[in-house]
Amino acid sequence: MANQREHPRRATPRRATVLRTERLSPELVRVIFTGPDIETLPELVHTDHYIKILFGEVTRTYTIRALDRQRNEMAVDFVVHGTAGLAGPWAAAARPGDEIEFRGPGGAWSPDPDADLHLLVGDEAAVPAIAAALERLPDDAAAEVFIEVAGPASRIDLPTTSATTVHWVYRGDRHPGLPLAQAVQECRWPAEGLCAFVHGNADMIKDLRRFLFVELGVPREQVSISGYWRTGLTEDDWQASKREFVAAMERDEQSLAADQRD
Repeated sequence: MANQREHPRRATPRRATVLRTERLSPELVRVIFTGPDIETLPELVHTDHYIKILFGEVTRTYTIRALDRQRNEMAVDFVVHGTAGLAGPWAAAARPGDEIEFRGPGGAWSPDPDADLHLLVGDEAAVPAIAAALERLPDDAAAEVFIEVAGPASRIDLPTTSATTVHWVYRGDRHPGLPLAQAVQECRWPAEGLCAFVHGNADMIKDLRRFLFVELGVPREQVSISGYWRTGLTEDDWQASKREFVAAMERDEQSLAADQRD
């Protein structure tokens, strides 16, 4: 992982206080935190920096959307699906003065400003990192953004470059992640000069890893791709099974690549 990174599992927990909240869409709530420990956070050199919020003995991982040092504020966007889950309902009900403990930040990826094309792909959970990446890009950088949401009401404003195209993919009642994978695969992307960030539902990740690495032959060092979550699994269950899931994908990709060479 990158330099200037604090390992979130080993760090002493920090504390933060809710300053205010903002409803960005039916599924996204932004919580603005403040406090002395926010002031001591290291500089965010990457766009996928994350913290691990402690809910008792349970942790949940969230991307830092923004860190405003002048105001001593940290913004974190939470996906909310009614009363399901742990962190989402907490964020929806958060009020000024509420406190959390967290570890971090961790993080390792930033867009390459010299890339010919930036492909940014994700669902609601990946929107904060995608938005942070867009803010970091030079104004003339070419970016193709694919974001899967429930429907038109879930769209939010995103920072863009002068050469950014945002494709909103509406999930409706289809399996999460699959409409997004299909939309990306309907386009052809260059194997060279591409900088890709692809994060979200693990089933989407499986399809797009095969597409990018096996079908298109995109070098792996040009792609940041990982499953934030998987349908039907809690975060704890997903993290416990993630290594095996990734290993199985890699075996399948190696087999497919061998078949193509034969």
